[in-house]
Amino acid sequence: MGSKNKLKRFRENETFSNVFQPTRSELVDSKFKYRGQWRKEVFKNVNPLVLELGCGKGEYSVALAQKYPNKNFVGVDIKGARFWRGAKTAIEEHIPNVAFLRTQIELIDHAFAEGEVDEIWITFPDPQIKYKRTKHRMTNAVFLERYKKVLKPEGVVNLKTDSEFMHGYTLGLLHGAGHEVLYANHNVYKQEGSPEEVTSIQTYYESQYLEQNKPITYIRFKIK
Repeated sequence: MGSKNKLKRFRENETFSNVFQPTRSELVDSKFKYRGQWRKEVFKNVNPLVLELGCGKGEYSVALAQKYPNKNFVGVDIKGARFWRGAKTAIEEHIPNVAFLRTQIELIDHAFAEGEVDEIWITFPDPQIKYKRTKHRMTNAVFLERYKKVLKPEGVVNLKTDSEFMHGYTLGLLHGAGHEVLYANHNVYKQEGSPEEVTSIQTYYESQYLEQNKPITYIRFKIK
């Protein structure tokens, strides 16, 4: 993507009512005004709140919002030029129950209050295979502690990935730490019992992975 196109998207994001772009200082040094208030102030309802972390273009967030109109969805990513597409689609198609937050995942507990979130989706994260990149894996122990802070006690996390490494790493970590694995599937399109929202929604990149015959894996779990 050219720099001019990125700048155009950044400027357009600033005009979207469903996009929130707090500075790091606004999140860390002072209380973010929507922290603990997403349902009341942003969505104007009391419906469950669901996050997609590392949402990319926002395709999954938008599709989930269309599928579940009685839930609120927030796509989170540091790259606003990517989720511009999802935000624009939501506005054009009048989808009121999805918003987008531009921030680092490391700051998630500054953007959402303790117990504010009902569910988290992590879709096709970078597996960060090299050992020195372990701290950046979105299911490592440090990240799980952050998620636990914002999730309700019965809140769940969903991991959908084409990376067998990420799938295996996450399962091993979950079992080793005593977390509760509710469901695990090594190939959601070939094994029976896959949740409908896992197989009925496909992102652009997921369709490419399927064309390459790469299995899509899925884990649903609770953080103890």
